[in-house]
Amino acid sequence: MTAPYPPNELERLLDLSSYGLDYAELEDHFKDLTELAAKIAETEFSLINIIDAYTQWSVAATGIETGQVSREQTICQFTIVDDKPFEVRNILEDTQFKDQGFAIDQKELKYYWGIPLRTEEGNNLGALCVLDTEPKRLDETKVAMLQIIANEVVKRLGMMRTLHHMEEEMSKAKEASKKVAHDIRGPLGGILGLSQLIKDKGENGNLPETLQAVEYIFNSSQALLDLTDQILIEALSPSKAFRELSEDEYTLSVFQKKLQSLYGVQASQKEVNLEVRVEGAHSDIPFAKGKLLQIAGNLLSNAIKFTPKGKDVQVTLSLELNDMSKKITLQVKDNGIGMSPDKIVEILNGQVESTKGTEGERGFGFGLPVVRKLVADLGGKMTIDSVEHEFTVFSVWLPC
Repeated sequence: MTAPYPPNELERLLDLSSYGLDYAELEDHFKDLTELAAKIAETEFSLINIIDAYTQWSVAATGIETGQVSREQTICQFTIVDDKPFEVRNILEDTQFKDQGFAIDQKELKYYWGIPLRTEEGNNLGALCVLDTEPKRLDETKVAMLQIIANEVVKRLGMMRTLHHMEEEMSKAKEASKKVAHDIRGPLGGILGLSQLIKDKGENGNLPETLQAVEYIFNSSQALLDLTDQILIEALSPSKAFRELSEDEYTLSVFQKKLQSLYGVQASQKEVNLEVRVEGAHSDIPFAKGKLLQIAGNLLSNAIKFTPKGKDVQVTLSLELNDMSKKITLQVKDNGIGMSPDKIVEILNGQVESTKGTEGERGFGFGLPVVRKLVADLGGKMTIDSVEHEFTVFSVWLPC
C-alpha cells in the first residue's frame, strides 16, 4: 500500500525541516483542535499527523495515544498527495485498504476522512484526520468546519516556525557578540600596553597633561577590555554548562535522550538494536539546536530502514570546543546492506534514487537529499564510509 509522493516532495521536506519541530513536544499545542475535530465530525478518533520522508508522527490525538508509524503503512500518505480532502467511507470494503488491518485498541476502523495541512507555499506538511469504527458521511458544514481547524493547525505551526527562526537569530546574535568581543580584545590589549609604556615614561619626564590623557585612554580601554572578557566568559565558561537550557539549545546528554526516545520506537518495531552514545568531556555544554534533530532523524530512519532484524544501529555524538566556536560531530553507523562506491558518489552529489529496505520498506528517496541540503546550508560537511553487505557510516560535522 503505497501512495505516489507529492510532485514537490523535496521542497515539502525542506519546508518541513524549516519548522524545527520536535514531534514529542507538540501535543499540548494541538490537543484542543483534535478534540474539537472529533466533536464536529462525531467520530471516536481524531489525529494531527506530520509526515516526513520516512515516518508519520501523530503529534496530537483524541481517543488514541500519540505515536509514530512507518509512512508507507498510513492512509494519510494519500491525503498529502493532493490539496483536497481524502475520504475512505468503509475501509473494510475498500480494495486498497481492506487487507491492512487498521485498528485502534483492537477495534477495526471503517471510516477515514483527512485533509492536508497545506501551507501558503503549497506544501502539505501532514494531515488532520478523523476516524471511526462505523461508516460515516460528513456533510458540507462539517467539512467546512474541519477545514477551519486544519487552517488553524497550519497557523499555529507557522507561529512555531517564526519563533524557531527568532531563536536561531538570537543564537547567531550571541555568536556575533562573542566574535566582536574576541576581535576587539587584541587591539585593546595593545592600547593598554602602549598607554602603560607612555605613562611610565611620562612620570619620569614630568608631563602632567600627557599623563592625564594617557590615564583617560588607559581607563576607557580597561573598561572595554573588562566588558569583552565578560562576554567571552559567559559564552565559553564551562560553568555555564549547568544553567537551565533555553528553548533553542541542547546538550549532548539531552540530545542523546531525545534521539533514543524518538527513534527507539522505530528500531524496536523492526527489532533493530539502537544505541546512542556520547563521547568526550563536553556532554553538558549547551549549544544551539539548529537543524540537528532534522539531520539526525533522517539519518537514523535511513539506517534503521537498511538494517536487518537483530543487527545494530549506533549513533555517536561529540562536541569540540575552541576559543571561538563549537563543532558537533554526529556519526550514524548501521550493520546493514552497505553500498557501493558509485552509490556513495550519487548520494553526495544529490543523485540518489529510492531503494527498498531490508524488510521491503518503500523508500521515497528524499531523506538523504534533505540531509545533504541542510548540512550544506549550515556550512557543515558529510562523509560516507561503507562496505557492501557489511556496514555504512554517515559522519556529519556541523558548526554550532
